[in-house]
Formats: sequence, C-alpha cells, structure tokens
Amino acid sequence: MKRDLRTICDLSAAEVEEILAASIDLKAKTKSRTPHALLEGRTLAMIFEKPSLRTRVTFETGMKQLGGHAIYLAPADIGLGKRESVKDVAQCLSRWVDLIMARTFAQATVDGLAEHASIPVINGLSDDEHPCQVLADLMTVQEHRGTLKGQQVAWVGDGNNVCHSLLLLCGKLGMSVTVATPQSHQPQARFVERAHSDAEAQGAAIRLVSDAVEAVAGADCVFTDTWASMGQESEAEARRKLFAPYQVNAALLAKAKPDAIVLHCLPAHRGEEITDEVIDGPQSVVLDEAENRLHAQKGLMVSLVRWSER
Repeated sequence: MKRDLRTICDLSAAEVEEILAASIDLKAKTKSRTPHALLEGRTLAMIFEKPSLRTRVTFETGMKQLGGHAIYLAPADIGLGKRESVKDVAQCLSRWVDLIMARTFAQATVDGLAEHASIPVINGLSDDEHPCQVLADLMTVQEHRGTLKGQQVAWVGDGNNVCHSLLLLCGKLGMSVTVATPQSHQPQARFVERAHSDAEAQGAAIRLVSDAVEAVAGADCVFTDTWASMGQESEAEARRKLFAPYQVNAALLAKAKPDAIVLHCLPAHRGEEITDEVIDGPQSVVLDEAENRLHAQKGLMVSLVRWSER
C-alpha cells in the first residue's frame, strides 16, 4: 500500500523515529562518501507553485545521491488546476515517475495529488503545513540535545505552517511546546487540539501565550520564522509593527537555558524576527538545520518507497 506525507499526521511516532534513524545513517554515509544508491533508477517529480532555494536543492541533490533523478516542474510547466486538473497531473506522473514532491499554496492540492496518484506524494510545503522542514528540525535537535522526549520547545512569532507541523510532531514525540504569538496570529485551533491530545498522552504539554519571555523561559530549543510568509507580502509592514515584541534577540535568548539552541528554517529577515547576534551566535544551529533538510528528506524518501512496496 503506497504511503504519502501530506501532513505530519500521516506518520506514527515509531515511523518518525525510523525516518530520523535512516536520515542520521544517510548523513554519515554522505559525509564519508560511502555510496548509498538506495533509489537507483527512480525519478522524483518536483512540482513548484512557490519558489525555494532549500527545497529544490535538497530534493534534487538528495535524489542524485540516492542514485536517482529529479525533474523540476515550474508553475508555468503545469498550471495546476488551471491548464490541467490535479487529478490528471497525478495520474500522468504516476505512469512516468516514482515519487512526487509538491510545494504548493493550498493543502487541497497536495491532498488531491495524493488521492489520485498511485505513487508516494510528499508535501514540500503548503499553506497549512511544512512536514519536511520539521523532520529536519527535530533531526537537528536530536543531534545537539541527544534526545527528543522531554525537551522544552519555544516557538516565538507567527503561528504559521511550520508552527503547525512542529506542534504536531512534538506532540507525537513527547516534547512540550509553548507558542508565543499575538492573539490574532495564533496557530489554527485544529492543529493545536491534535497536538495537545498527542502531547498529553506522552506526558508533555502544549501551551499558547502572548508573552515571548514566558515562552522562552527555561526552553531547551527556541524556534522562530519570518513574520510574513509567501503570499502575505502586502501585510509585511503591519506585521513588522505587530511582531516587534517577538524578536529573538540576545536579551530574549538569555531567558532560555544557558545551553539552549536556536532554530530558524530560513530564509531569515535579519533584524526583524531574529538578530545577527543570535543567528550568527554560538547557540545557533541554523546552518545544521538547513543542511539536515537534505538528509531528512533522503531518509523520508527511502522510507516512503520501502513502506509502499511492502
């Protein structure tokens, strides 16, 4: 039975752990130049409605390192839902390639591709979630903190798609999360409720607050992201004023544990959501996090193919 990653909810805690273990192993093989052509002869179709440096380079490089091939499909190449229906695209690609990664606006586009494709479909980002990013994030946390369960996580800024996926994934793995946002920009209730239910079962907690200092106090990991995501450019100036108290700077970071790590999925607007002093400082693991997009996505692709062919 074929497997997709439309949302973090598609994975069990055990499957997440399996993916992370595979990712760490593949990272070691990459560093030692040990061949690992686990997807030899396979092809990945990469559908982009939104541009991205990290998503394109890491998926394309990852497939190459795994012995496969990736094809970049720009918005004008398909015209999803306009020139050609999502159903037809999914069914045609299923006859030609072995996996589909889609970086889209609407979650419904990813869901439609998964519904109609006979091959694994990966959400490379949607307005609802960014599951690939948070797999890389927690791989980075595991490397630097040694464990995941019991970690105290702070999210500071906008309750966006990355925040949604982080809440869901941390809840599954017994990590407590405190999200600090303006009241008007909290993560969507359905994601919070699902994360809270999972976290409670693992002895962890999910909290929403409006004060950044309260969120960061005693944190092991401090996350932030841009205040205005793609498609929200018209709101950028208003958001800069609203989110000014949520900047991750040295004064705020001092409220976290002395050995806390700082994560940002990039691209960063330096001097807005995070300062140069923090993002370039000794507690930042942002470049490790960016590198781990490559390794986590390789682990994900290998796992989805293996599970789909059982």
